Amino acid sequence: MNLFLIGYRCTGKTSVAKSLAANLDWSFVDADTMLVTKCGQQIEDIVDTEGWEAFRRRERSTLRQICKKKQQVVATGGGVVLDADNVKAMRASGIIIGLGATAETIRQRMLQDEKTRAFRPALTDKGPLAEIEDILMARGPYYERASDFFIHTDEVPVDEITGKIIELLNERSATRF
Repeated sequence: MNLFLIGYRCTGKTSVAKSLAANLDWSFVDADTMLVTKCGQQIEDIVDTEGWEAFRRRERSTLRQICKKKQQVVATGGGVVLDADNVKAMRASGIIIGLGATAETIRQRMLQDEKTRAFRPALTDKGPLAEIEDILMARGPYYERASDFFIHTDEVPVDEITGKIIELLNERSATRF
Protein backbone atom coordinates (compact mmCIF):
# COMPACT_ATOMS: atom_id res chain seq x y z
CA MET A 1 0.00 0.00 0.00
CA ASN A 2 1.02 3.62 -0.68
CA LEU A 3 -0.25 6.96 0.61
CA PHE A 4 -0.86 9.70 -1.97
CA LEU A 5 -1.16 13.33 -0.95
CA ILE A 6 -3.18 15.41 -3.38
CA GLY A 7 -4.18 19.07 -3.43
CA TYR A 8 -3.40 22.38 -5.02
CA ARG A 9 0.07 23.91 -5.05
CA CYS A 10 1.47 24.83 -1.64
CA THR A 11 -1.15 23.05 0.42
CA GLY A 12 1.61 21.15 2.23
CA LYS A 13 1.83 17.94 0.21
CA THR A 14 5.63 17.69 0.21
CA SER A 15 6.18 18.77 3.83
CA VAL A 16 3.45 16.47 5.15
CA ALA A 17 4.55 13.55 2.93
CA LYS A 18 8.12 13.81 4.22
CA SER A 19 6.86 13.88 7.81
CA LEU A 20 4.51 10.93 7.25
CA ALA A 21 7.25 8.91 5.55
CA ALA A 22 9.60 9.53 8.48
CA ASN A 23 6.91 8.60 11.03
CA LEU A 24 5.92 5.43 9.19
CA ASP A 25 9.48 4.51 8.16
CA TRP A 26 8.32 4.40 4.54
CA SER A 27 9.92 5.92 1.43
CA PHE A 28 9.14 9.50 0.45
CA VAL A 29 8.52 10.22 -3.23
CA ASP A 30 7.93 13.61 -4.81
CA ALA A 31 6.21 12.82 -8.11
CA ASP A 32 7.13 16.14 -9.75
CA THR A 33 10.80 15.80 -8.77
CA MET A 34 10.82 12.25 -10.12
CA LEU A 35 9.31 13.47 -13.40
CA VAL A 36 11.86 16.30 -13.70
CA THR A 37 14.75 13.93 -13.00
CA LYS A 38 13.43 11.37 -15.49
CA CYS A 39 12.90 13.99 -18.23
CA GLY A 40 15.96 16.11 -17.53
CA GLN A 41 13.82 19.27 -17.80
CA GLN A 42 12.06 21.56 -15.34
CA ILE A 43 8.26 21.50 -15.46
CA GLU A 44 8.24 25.10 -16.69
CA ASP A 45 10.47 24.10 -19.64
CA ILE A 46 8.32 21.09 -20.52
CA VAL A 47 5.18 23.25 -20.49
CA ASP A 48 6.84 26.08 -22.45
CA THR A 49 8.25 23.83 -25.19
CA GLU A 50 5.70 21.00 -25.39
CA GLY A 51 2.57 22.24 -23.64
CA TRP A 52 0.45 21.08 -20.72
CA GLU A 53 -0.85 18.00 -22.54
CA ALA A 54 2.70 16.63 -22.95
CA PHE A 55 3.42 17.35 -19.31
CA ARG A 56 0.25 15.50 -18.24
CA ARG A 57 1.29 12.45 -20.32
CA ARG A 58 4.66 12.41 -18.56
CA GLU A 59 2.93 12.86 -15.21
CA ARG A 60 0.68 9.84 -15.91
CA SER A 61 3.70 7.71 -16.89
CA THR A 62 5.60 8.75 -13.75
CA LEU A 63 2.62 7.93 -11.54
CA ARG A 64 2.31 4.46 -13.08
CA GLN A 65 5.96 3.86 -12.27
CA ILE A 66 5.44 5.03 -8.67
CA CYS A 67 2.42 2.77 -8.21
CA LYS A 68 4.52 -0.32 -8.93
CA LYS A 69 6.22 -0.02 -5.53
CA LYS A 70 4.80 -0.19 -2.00
CA GLN A 71 5.17 1.58 1.34
CA GLN A 72 5.71 5.00 -0.17
CA VAL A 73 4.29 8.36 0.83
CA VAL A 74 3.86 10.28 -2.42
CA ALA A 75 3.55 14.03 -2.84
CA THR A 76 1.73 14.38 -6.16
CA GLY A 77 1.52 17.30 -8.54
CA GLY A 78 -1.48 19.59 -8.07
CA GLY A 79 -3.16 18.55 -11.31
CA VAL A 80 -2.74 14.79 -11.00
CA VAL A 81 -6.47 14.40 -10.22
CA LEU A 82 -7.51 15.90 -13.57
CA ASP A 83 -6.85 12.53 -15.18
CA ALA A 84 -9.31 9.84 -14.08
CA ASP A 85 -6.75 7.13 -14.87
CA ASN A 86 -4.36 8.70 -12.36
CA VAL A 87 -7.03 8.58 -9.66
CA LYS A 88 -7.78 4.92 -10.49
CA ALA A 89 -4.08 4.06 -10.30
CA MET A 90 -3.68 5.77 -6.93
CA ARG A 91 -6.80 4.07 -5.54
CA ALA A 92 -5.57 0.67 -6.70
CA SER A 93 -2.21 1.32 -5.07
CA GLY A 94 -3.25 2.87 -1.77
CA ILE A 95 -5.05 5.65 0.07
CA ILE A 96 -5.54 9.19 -1.23
CA ILE A 97 -5.30 12.04 1.26
CA GLY A 98 -6.47 15.47 0.16
CA LEU A 99 -4.87 18.61 1.59
CA GLY A 100 -6.42 22.04 1.21
CA ALA A 101 -5.78 25.65 2.15
CA THR A 102 -7.33 29.03 1.42
CA ALA A 103 -6.28 30.99 -1.64
CA GLU A 104 -4.53 33.59 0.51
CA THR A 105 -2.57 30.94 2.44
CA ILE A 106 -1.51 29.35 -0.85
CA ARG A 107 -0.45 32.73 -2.27
CA GLN A 108 1.66 33.47 0.82
CA ARG A 109 3.30 30.05 0.69
CA MET A 110 4.05 30.43 -3.02
CA LEU A 111 5.74 33.77 -2.40
CA GLN A 112 7.95 32.14 0.24
CA ASP A 113 8.89 29.11 -1.89
CA GLU A 114 11.95 29.55 -4.07
CA LYS A 115 10.92 26.57 -6.27
CA THR A 116 7.65 28.24 -7.32
CA ARG A 117 8.72 29.37 -10.78
CA ALA A 118 10.43 26.17 -11.97
CA PHE A 119 7.97 23.72 -10.39
CA ARG A 120 4.82 25.83 -10.50
CA PRO A 121 4.48 27.65 -13.83
CA ALA A 122 1.47 29.92 -14.22
CA LEU A 123 -1.68 28.08 -15.22
CA THR A 124 -3.51 31.18 -16.50
CA ASP A 125 -2.65 34.73 -17.53
CA LYS A 126 -4.44 36.17 -14.48
CA GLY A 127 -2.70 37.55 -11.41
CA PRO A 128 -1.55 35.05 -8.76
CA LEU A 129 -4.48 35.37 -6.34
CA ALA A 130 -7.15 35.35 -9.08
CA GLU A 131 -5.49 32.31 -10.67
CA ILE A 132 -5.40 30.46 -7.33
CA GLU A 133 -9.07 31.23 -6.63
CA ASP A 134 -10.15 30.13 -10.12
CA ILE A 135 -8.13 26.92 -10.08
CA LEU A 136 -9.29 26.03 -6.55
CA MET A 137 -12.88 26.47 -7.69
CA ALA A 138 -12.34 24.33 -10.80
CA ARG A 139 -10.30 21.58 -9.14
CA GLY A 140 -12.09 21.45 -5.79
CA PRO A 141 -14.60 18.81 -6.90
CA TYR A 142 -11.78 16.66 -8.33
CA TYR A 143 -9.86 16.77 -5.04
CA GLU A 144 -12.98 15.98 -3.02
CA ARG A 145 -14.03 13.04 -5.21
CA ALA A 146 -10.54 11.55 -5.28
CA SER A 147 -9.79 11.88 -1.55
CA ASP A 148 -10.39 9.13 0.95
CA PHE A 149 -10.24 11.93 3.50
CA PHE A 150 -9.44 15.63 3.37
CA ILE A 151 -7.52 17.89 5.78
CA HIS A 152 -7.26 21.69 5.82
CA THR A 153 -3.70 22.84 6.41
CA ASP A 154 -4.17 26.56 7.07
CA GLU A 155 -2.14 27.56 10.14
CA VAL A 156 -1.74 23.93 11.25
CA PRO A 157 1.79 22.69 11.96
CA VAL A 158 3.05 19.78 9.84
CA ASP A 159 3.42 17.50 12.87
CA GLU A 160 -0.24 18.03 13.81
CA ILE A 161 -1.37 17.26 10.26
CA THR A 162 0.82 14.15 10.27
CA GLY A 163 -0.65 13.01 13.60
CA LYS A 164 -4.19 13.55 12.33
CA ILE A 165 -3.51 11.52 9.19
CA ILE A 166 -2.01 8.65 11.19
CA GLU A 167 -5.03 8.75 13.50
CA LEU A 168 -7.42 8.62 10.52
CA LEU A 169 -5.46 5.77 8.94
CA ASN A 170 -5.57 3.80 12.20
CA GLU A 171 -9.34 4.33 12.45
CA ARG A 172 -9.77 3.16 8.88
CA SER A 173 -7.66 0.03 9.09
CA ALA A 174 -6.87 -2.83 11.42
CA THR A 175 -3.23 -2.25 10.47
CA ARG A 176 -1.52 0.15 12.85
CA PHE A 177 0.43 2.91 11.19
